[in-house]
This record gives sequence, C-alpha cells and structure tokens, in this order.
Amino acid sequence: MRGRSDAGQKKRLTAALCVVAIFLCFLYVYYGSSSRGAAALEYGSISLRKLGSSYLVRDDETDGKQYESSTKFGMDEGEEAVVPKTFPVCDDRHSELIPCLDRHLIYQMRLKLDLSVMEHYERHCPPPERRYNCLIPPPPGYKIPIKWPQSRDEVWKANIPHTHLAHEKSDQNWMVVKGEKIVFPGGGTHFHYGADKYIASIANMLNFSHDNLNNEGRIRTVLDVGCGVASFGAYLLSSDIIAISLAPNDVHQNQIQFALERGIPAYLGVLGTKRLPYPSRSFELAHCSRCRIDWLQRDGILLLELDRLLRPGGYFAYSSPEAYAQDEEDLRIWREMSALVGRMCWRIAAKRNQTVIWQKPLTNDCYMEREHGTKPPLCRSDDDPDAVWGVPMEACITPYSDHVQKAKGSGLATWPARLTSPPPRLADFGYSSETFKKDTEIWRHRVESYWDLLSPKIEVDTLRNLMDMKANLGSFAAALKSKNVWVMNVVPEDGPNTLKVIYDRGLIGTTHNWCEAFSTYPRTYDLLHAWTVFSDIEKKGCSGEDLLLEMDRILRPSGFVIIRDKQPTIDFVKKYLSALHWEAVATADAGGDSDSKRDVVFIVQKKLWLTSESLGNSE
Repeated sequence: MRGRSDAGQKKRLTAALCVVAIFLCFLYVYYGSSSRGAAALEYGSISLRKLGSSYLVRDDETDGKQYESSTKFGMDEGEEAVVPKTFPVCDDRHSELIPCLDRHLIYQMRLKLDLSVMEHYERHCPPPERRYNCLIPPPPGYKIPIKWPQSRDEVWKANIPHTHLAHEKSDQNWMVVKGEKIVFPGGGTHFHYGADKYIASIANMLNFSHDNLNNEGRIRTVLDVGCGVASFGAYLLSSDIIAISLAPNDVHQNQIQFALERGIPAYLGVLGTKRLPYPSRSFELAHCSRCRIDWLQRDGILLLELDRLLRPGGYFAYSSPEAYAQDEEDLRIWREMSALVGRMCWRIAAKRNQTVIWQKPLTNDCYMEREHGTKPPLCRSDDDPDAVWGVPMEACITPYSDHVQKAKGSGLATWPARLTSPPPRLADFGYSSETFKKDTEIWRHRVESYWDLLSPKIEVDTLRNLMDMKANLGSFAAALKSKNVWVMNVVPEDGPNTLKVIYDRGLIGTTHNWCEAFSTYPRTYDLLHAWTVFSDIEKKGCSGEDLLLEMDRILRPSGFVIIRDKQPTIDFVKKYLSALHWEAVATADAGGDSDSKRDVVFIVQKKLWLTSESLGNSE
C-alpha cells in the first residue's frame, strides 16, 4: 500500500510541476512577445489596442511618452485624441507586404475562393482589426534606386533580392544577375532577342511607317497582359507609347516589383472575375505574349473584357503556340478562338510566324448584322461599361455609343496633340472645352510652383514614378509632359469617373478607394500628390492615420509627398512626421490660386532608414 501511495504522490508532484512549467512558459511568451512590439506585428496580435479607428502597438521599451494628446484628424476643436510619437516597425519578413493581395490573409481568413478563375489573385483587403499598423522596413542592404534611364536596364539586387526568375528564365533573357545588380537584356518568353526588334516586327506586320508602332501618334496607350518584367512596355516608351504592364502576384512573384523598380509603368492585377480597373475604350492596343491565359474559358469572358477595353479599331497582338503550332491541341484551340473572335466581329489584321494581330470593328454595323441569338450577346442597355470597381465581368459585347457610331471611331487627336485637345467624352460630365482648357492651365501653374518648392532637393533625374492620388482630368500629369517621368493617375471609385478622359488624353491610371491599400509593392513611387485626398476620406469616416501608413508603404525612401489640402489637414499630418520618419521640405499658401484660396501646399520627404536587423544582415 505504501508503494502505491508513494507512486501516487510522485504522479501528483509531476503533474503539479508540469502545470507550473506551462504557466511560466505562457508568461514568458506573453510578456516576451509584447516587449518586442517593434520587431513583428502579426494579424490579430494581442499587443494591439484600439484608438479610434486605428490600432497602435504597445511598446514597453519607450519612456512612457509614446503617445501625445492633440486635435486629431476628423475631430472637432477641443476633442482630445492620441497621436503616436513612434510607429513600430513590421517584421523584416513583411518588407514586401501588399495588404490587399496577401496570400497569408486569404489562408488565415479561410476565404473560399475559386482558384480556377484566379479569385485568389484578386483584391481581398483585411478588415480593420487585421490591418498592420507598423512601418514596412526596406530589405537588408537597400539602396536608393538607380536613376532613369539607366534603371531600364539594371537595378540593385539588394532592393529586390529575388533571383529565381533569372534562373527560371535564363534561356529567355528576362534578367541576369551580375554582381550587386540585376541586368535586363530586354528579352522575353517570346522575344529572346530583344523587345525592340519584336515591337518593330509588329509595326511592320501592320504596315506602319518606319516600322514605328505609334503609327504617327495614332497608337498611344497599350495594355500588356501577363507582362513578365515589363520589357515590352519598357521599349515602347522610346516610341512615345505608354503601356500599363499588368500581371498578378503569382508564381512569377515580384515581376511587377521589378518593372516598377526599373521605372516602367506597371500594375498588379489579373484577368479573373472582376473587371480590370480601367474604363471602356482605354487602349489602342492589347498585347499577350505567352501570357498563359485560357481565352476560351467561361464563354470567352476574358477576351470580351479586352474587347471592352479596346478602342474602336483597336488591335490585339497575340503571340502564342496556338497561332502557329500544328499539334492537335493547339489546332483545336486556334479553331475555337478564331470562331469566337469572328462572332465578336474581330478580323485578322495580320498573321506572321508566331504572331496574329486581330482588329476590333470601328462601328456597331457588324454586331447588328449577326444572326439572332449569336453568342456572345450584346451587353444590356443599362450596363455601364465604365463601372469597374468591384464589378464582375460579363460575357457580352459592349456596343459603341451613338457618338462613336456616327464618328466611326473615337474621334481623338493624334499624340501629342490629344494631351491638350478636349476629348469627346468630356461631354459625359457636362464639362465644356473652356473648362478643360482652364483646368489644364491652372494645373500648369500649380506644377510649376511645386517644382520651385522642390528645386533645392531634386535634380533632373531624381523623380521617375509619380502618382496623382486624385487626378480629376489628369491635368497634373499633363503639366509634366516635358519631364522624364510617368504618372499613375488615380480616380476615386465613388466620384465622377473621369478616368476615361485621362485615357483619352493619352495618359494612364486606375480607379481606387483610398480607404484601402493600393495594389502595388512597397517602395515603388518617388512622389505622391494628394490633392484633398485626406479631406475626402474624412468624409467617408476612414482613418487618416491608415492613409499615412499606406502612403509611407508605397513611397520610396527619399521620395516626396505633396499634400494640397486645408490647414487642419496639414496640421494633422505634421503631428505624424516624426513617427513616420518624414521631414518637412516646404509649406506654401495657395492663396494666389483663385480656385483653392483656402488650400495649403505642404511638401515632405521620407528619410532612408534601416532596421538594426537589416543593417546586421547587410554587413
């Protein structure tokens, strides 16, 4: 009996010791992790505490003065809120975080998505309680990017430390690792010997003069689908053609990041279930070179999305085995695709070797002559082809407006005259030609004053990738034509859809809601222009603090922000300069501008900083 009793006591003692050990481990994990708040901030972390609509991390290593009281954005005079003196730094593994294209979020939220139609590559934004509230750190050894035009051909490897594409595509001249740099010879899956020769061959197929694809200014805006590292778009620029290079964050990760690091216009997106964020009739040419898209799926819905985006008489250049291979499967795809585009009233403009170029009709005549019941059908009369934010694609043909039908085309001037010529779709907003010209002139003066304020800080080649966060008619970008820059013009999803006017001017852009994160990698823009953007999101009840963190995410170190807004907004932003590692460059009263007498111009610059962990890894 004594033996059994001793054994029982030993068992109870062992169990007690285990409980104590587990409790001590829990204390260590809980308090140890919260004391390292500056190292990593995970989704749903217990170290978050809610302050209004924002989430801040506790930092036990501060002097107890991490937060200070102030009049906060969106609050009335006299109301007190808390403003951080510092933001924590996200863990280094989040240095390439894209909040609305984050696969980890998809897994954690257990979203039920249809992988066969690429839903997992579409935007899925975190709810407020799962948003990161920390600064995205640059990777170890990060350097200020190489300047344009040299950047077209080489970037710092440390800035995008991913070389798998160089090995995977080594036989196709996508990119080559050379010491501290990654070099881009200009090749692609279909054009191993250079995008410039390939572009000239397309122009030659279409009998354009001097083998120049811009066709004397008639082709200006291009959509390159499945663009790789965007060498096609890079080599179009010398022909005065600007392309949106589009690709998802898929197995070829970082291809859009490489494109933007090179200084080439690019956007993260996918032909999935939602319309691309561009209005109808935006592009003169769409291009797909071995883009691995099943154009026949779902009754040709993806090809019909391209049809929506092409202008009257626009072209689709398609380089793929189906255009030339003779095996049974490729021949089947070619037959079915040819039948589909035939029912869409496209015609073959040229076909040579491995490339076919189709052309969209100029008018509705062919659509009206089709037999009753022919598929794909015409879209419903109440369908708005320019509504794009979160709007599902439809397998239907978008017919032209009465104006296009009468004009037998878009009626646009050739480039560069179209930049300052009032486009026909201006009338959709009730704007007159005089209003358009006045807007162009106002922004010309504003941009001149911006550059006067920036002049002590910038050289001719300092800036390359610019974003106008509320572009209206695109006149900010138009005023920069003489500069060696390009502008991503962003139009709010809930305002006048002036993006079609921007494309009609020969510029590019996208639709967006600034209450959410933008579809781009961190550190991809040199300058952000925010004209009343903060005032707009305040009216929506969104967080100005979240917007500041998002702007910091997409801004390159040493990049600039130009904020044009009311004085309370400027005062709000100034409270956060230290926490964001931003410094004020200039402040100016816009009182001389009759259209914005109460506006203030505030320019800041983001400092280059590295975490201690990054510095250690780079040594």
